[in-house]
Amino acid sequence: MVNLQKGTDPQTAFVRDDGVADPLLWLIPLLLSGIGVIMISSSSSPIAMARFGSPQALGVKQAVWILVGMIAMLASYSIPVQAWRKWSGFFWLAAVVFCFLPLFPVTGVTAGGARRWVNLGVVTVQAADILFLAFTIHASRKLFESRDRETRIGALVKAGILWGISAVPLLLQPDMGSTILVFVLAMGIYIPLYGWTLPLALGGGLAGLGFPFIFTHGYRLRRLKAFLDPWADPLGSGFQAIQGLVAFANGGVWGMGLGQGLQKLKYLPASHTDFILAAIGEELGLAGTLSVLALFGCWFYRLFIHYRRLEGTFEACLVWGLCLNVFCQMAINVAGVTKLIPLTGMPLPFLSYGGSSIVMMWARVGLLLRLSRCRRAG
Repeated sequence: MVNLQKGTDPQTAFVRDDGVADPLLWLIPLLLSGIGVIMISSSSSPIAMARFGSPQALGVKQAVWILVGMIAMLASYSIPVQAWRKWSGFFWLAAVVFCFLPLFPVTGVTAGGARRWVNLGVVTVQAADILFLAFTIHASRKLFESRDRETRIGALVKAGILWGISAVPLLLQPDMGSTILVFVLAMGIYIPLYGWTLPLALGGGLAGLGFPFIFTHGYRLRRLKAFLDPWADPLGSGFQAIQGLVAFANGGVWGMGLGQGLQKLKYLPASHTDFILAAIGEELGLAGTLSVLALFGCWFYRLFIHYRRLEGTFEACLVWGLCLNVFCQMAINVAGVTKLIPLTGMPLPFLSYGGSSIVMMWARVGLLLRLSRCRRAG
């Protein structure tokens, strides 16, 4: 047992941050990121050649962003866990304010009918990528600290307030996919602390209430129709979903070979971003697709081990939240590309092309590495 001195927080005193970090928590993402660079270079070669005069231009840009991401990893790793906990509220509020910047003409960038990107001059950043991490840390803190003071309903209300404040700028952009993801994160962090019953009831109720709003926006209705029957408009709203399935069919078991895919020849839009998994399926086949998913599975298993080792602490709650953060984005992307759910535009973590996404993913890795050092003192 550990003797607690007067004034010591009993929720943190029995956890020490002096162990050895788990190397697999950064080696597996590095391998996934390397695969991403190779596949981005291959799947974007016609576009990169036309725009930049080099078929590997986008792959090189992604490699540079990965280096920036590893700097972010080292930065987040160097910050003690209790500092993240102490300043989580400031980080979260700053991220919420940052998500309002895409709404202003000077700082906002419009694409596809939505204003989700912030123009910082040198780079363009998707604001929601920062909010996902900030929300996860702050919600983990607030819900864990409420465990002994709040009822289940009280804690659920607190989670709902955090989500509601975070959702305001996302809904204004509009970014329904990110809004839903933040809600899932809030409920997912709530579940191991308070149980499944209330989140499932609330989620089902909100889904029922929100369903009619699909019909108030044309792009949402088109996505739903493309999901239900993409062949009804094969050259319009259903084109991307169909071409993604064609890519998997072309690849078969072993793939057409690296660089030999046909869908990148302007058949499959976003083959180096949201549909990078379809590009992998075409060129590396089912074997390559399952290998990528197996790497994710190994990484999540390592995180689960650390969660169980720290269970009952704030550190465990944060490991759970960060793992859920990455898993949800991966699951949404994979389900959308394989036509299990409507397309949402969610990138595949560590593999899809995109600067802010990959940098924030590596920032998560750094924090998870720091958490893997933590151990019970008694």
